[in-house]
Amino acid sequence: MFISFEGIDGAGKSTHIEGLAQALRERGHTVVLTREPGGTALAEKLRTIILNDPMDAMTEALLVFAARRDHVQTVIEPALARGDVVLCDRFTDATFAYQGGGRGFDMSVLQTLEQWVQGRGAQGHHSTLRQPDLTLWFDLAPALAAERLAGARVPDKFESQPVAFFEAVRAGYAARAAQEPQRFARLEANQSREAVWTDVLSAVQAKGYL
Repeated sequence: MFISFEGIDGAGKSTHIEGLAQALRERGHTVVLTREPGGTALAEKLRTIILNDPMDAMTEALLVFAARRDHVQTVIEPALARGDVVLCDRFTDATFAYQGGGRGFDMSVLQTLEQWVQGRGAQGHHSTLRQPDLTLWFDLAPALAAERLAGARVPDKFESQPVAFFEAVRAGYAARAAQEPQRFARLEANQSREAVWTDVLSAVQAKGYL
């Protein structure tokens, strides 16, 4: 199974990905814990560039998908073929939310890149896309996320964007969830950590994974 964790910075997803990994390991699963951009030596180098260097939206999107291609080919697909569980801190939905929603980049170009990079078939041009089996979307109002992040660490170029940017990112996630409701589980992130964790477990159990 392949589970992605999505949400704006400060929504709390990183806290719960570790908890779910532990819960799955306790039940005998081999768990691969990874992230995007990143997850491979090459993709981590690209992550540093993406998060810090100024560039236009197309360059950003191309680098994100280049990192994803290496990640899918060298980590995600081999892990799933072995029967492992893959837990990924962000995947393609983040690109549609951040570059598509936040940056206002052409969604149709992102869809083409998605087909190229995640297509499963000859030369990657196939209607079947490698997508998570379940996407946990930690939904939080951007103003609350900003309060949580204030002073937590030196912000990267995304974290330092204004609240309006994150409103657009949140709308991007909502649009993506509306397109694929069977894959998405929206979690109300403005709750206690314990309440959010209960919702995480419920969403995973609903898919029959625990």
